[in-house]
Amino acid sequence: MCAATLTPLDERREPDHVALIAHCRRLLRTGCDAINLLGSTGEATSLSVTARLGVMEAVAASGLPLNAFMVGTGAAAFADAAVLTRAAVGLGFAGALVVPPFYFKNLTDDGVFRYYAELIALVNEDRLRLYLYNFPQLSGFAFSAALVERLSRAFGATIAGIKDSSSVAGYPESIVAACPQLDVFPSTEAVLADGKVKGFAGCISATVNVNAPLASAVWHGDAAGHPALCATRELIGRHQLVPATRAVLASLLDDDAWLRPLPPLIELAPDDAGRLIAGLDAIPAFAAVRTAFACA
Repeated sequence: MCAATLTPLDERREPDHVALIAHCRRLLRTGCDAINLLGSTGEATSLSVTARLGVMEAVAASGLPLNAFMVGTGAAAFADAAVLTRAAVGLGFAGALVVPPFYFKNLTDDGVFRYYAELIALVNEDRLRLYLYNFPQLSGFAFSAALVERLSRAFGATIAGIKDSSSVAGYPESIVAACPQLDVFPSTEAVLADGKVKGFAGCISATVNVNAPLASAVWHGDAAGHPALCATRELIGRHQLVPATRAVLASLLDDDAWLRPLPPLIELAPDDAGRLIAGLDAIPAFAAVRTAFACA
């Protein structure tokens, strides 16, 4: 069960490494098995390559268990993706999550296959474990099960898995059926109650930033907590996901610095944030989340 971590920003809108490292420790202490660093939730593609490398280097030097980290290394420019992916491997992170190039649209399976083939060749590192990122709403490209199977067959263990943020019913199950050797991560914790039965490796979710104790309990067998977990996700999902998750985390930590996103995202309106937090606090199980975050 994996949190797609937010990236805390200082007053200059630069990544705050100290706050990020503290948050990653908090997530691991409150139930996360793993962390997706610098993904969509972490606003990675709004950061410069230099800033992303700085985040990776700071986390790598922090003493955190890098075998629990997957790093988003996708970029619109192929050379940037190669630099970031090579750095992720060299620094010792367990995996690189790579979204397809997202500027040109109407891409073909052959074009995307070539992109990953050339990226793997350029990184040229046996330790590379690459996770595909299926997020057609943002990237403009949807991975077919046939393309996932083709990549897995061509590159073996280098293709370690896939994160699916498509919200297409039945899609993660189709990838498990086509490629049972891959780690398949849907993007919502709503799958956790029966995820192991379906062959999923867990989930990678933005809202696990603020409900990790509930998500962990459900993933590890507490099915009774599933309704409360889904209720937290549903309430946050009524708003733009990154600003809303930032607002909840700022409340949990009593730290408004977490409210800051990078342009073009803007903070959740104060009235909306107030209603969201009140709604979460009305869920009895959410009190345990507040306690866990206060003690972590």
